[in-house]
Amino acid sequence: MDMKGYSVSWTKHKKEPFFAAHHTRRQHQCIQANHDAPEETSSQNHSLKLAVSTSQNTLLPMLPAFVVALLLLVTSIGTAFSHPIASNSPLPVPSANHTLRPAAVLQKLRRIRAHLKKIKKPAVKTIKSPDGDLIDCVLSHQQPAFDHPQLKGQRPLDPPERPKGHTNGETVIESFQLWTDSGEACPEGTVPIRRTTEQDFLRASSIRRYGRKPRGVRRDSTGTGHEHAVVFVNGDQYYGAKASINVWTPSVTDPYEFSLSQIWVIAGSFGNDLNTIEAGWQACPYILVSPELYGDNYPRFFTYWTTDAYQATGCYNLLCSGFVQTNNRIAIGAAISPRSIYNGRQFDIGLMVWKDPKHGHWWLEFGSGLLVGYWPAYLFSHLRNHASMVQFGGEIVNSRSRGYHTGTEMGSGHFAEEGFRKAAYFRNLQVVDWDNNLLPLSNIHQLADHSNCYDIRVGSNNVWGTYFYYGGPGRNVRCP
Repeated sequence: MDMKGYSVSWTKHKKEPFFAAHHTRRQHQCIQANHDAPEETSSQNHSLKLAVSTSQNTLLPMLPAFVVALLLLVTSIGTAFSHPIASNSPLPVPSANHTLRPAAVLQKLRRIRAHLKKIKKPAVKTIKSPDGDLIDCVLSHQQPAFDHPQLKGQRPLDPPERPKGHTNGETVIESFQLWTDSGEACPEGTVPIRRTTEQDFLRASSIRRYGRKPRGVRRDSTGTGHEHAVVFVNGDQYYGAKASINVWTPSVTDPYEFSLSQIWVIAGSFGNDLNTIEAGWQACPYILVSPELYGDNYPRFFTYWTTDAYQATGCYNLLCSGFVQTNNRIAIGAAISPRSIYNGRQFDIGLMVWKDPKHGHWWLEFGSGLLVGYWPAYLFSHLRNHASMVQFGGEIVNSRSRGYHTGTEMGSGHFAEEGFRKAAYFRNLQVVDWDNNLLPLSNIHQLADHSNCYDIRVGSNNVWGTYFYYGGPGRNVRCP
């Protein structure tokens, strides 16, 4: 059947591929959802109410409280002390009745400003995205990665050798993120970084762990509240993975939940030595994006890494020294555009992660040819050599905050059986072997943790290679 379309990062598809069924498994979290003991706690509303609403035993005079209120109001509408660090802003939304006393507010503001001053990177240009994001163009050698002791004084590496069998035959669609719709671009020699502001930190439960996933989250499909519909391969040595991922805008119904679709490159056990490299898109509207500022739940391109099962190492995007960005056209953490429409046009992003045979670093490609950057090999323990598992698929968090299963959608929000234009898909799944060859998957496993809520169907044909449809609506008559 004719399923040809056009893309690089994007492919527009017209016909449905042939279906074949099979069976699989896996996990993730929008930067940090609030299950740690908070280092600092914030309220849901950083307005006059925050400063003035103190507990009954607070004996501070009214004048200081009013001054603090004015201070908070000014900081909430200004851009002072903002800094150019990419962020998925996964910060939990605190309960409305959890307010801070003025002294605590001032202390947190001082800590935030000291932290922003420490990590601030100067921008040579700033671009305003239609969705409200500010994209700072930072000189490539001044990006956060080069704060790492082993990278200080260095510059980004030259492009590596692509895996054998990799082609760039699809047509490029120039606009693949909303910020590029402005018609402006970051100059050569800079990298675009989504700006994180003072307000992002005010929504965080902990400044120290901002940009990281909560500790104690297991990645093996048994973690409490995490539900998956995934395909995976293991039992061999893997040096990379590639797939095209259909992009949607799933509904996320709870402040502590998210919906994502991604590739996982994994090594080590699911204990404290777990190493992962992760890339894909995620929707997390209450955490990643402030509805008051943007009013959207656009899917956002993200990366993540850890070398100790999300305990103390790693972060999202460029929120710590680690991932080295080399491209001036991709803003990690920024909104993806366009997106697929139910029973209408379909778009996907091509992602490839592979280990450079020469230097051993793990590179990331977006679309067909756009190198985003690399994770230096020294960041990892097990992944310094190779991966032992590769996973592809979707994950949601089910918080059961209302006492029943969440209505947060995975993929398009429709079950796999609905097929093309209705259910979300991954296509052209491949892995990279020891000799830098792209190969089709073999010995495929599939898993849907709760198939009445989200399911998966695997197939294969000559056009899409190995592919699968996946997802679902969450809560329904069969998923109470």
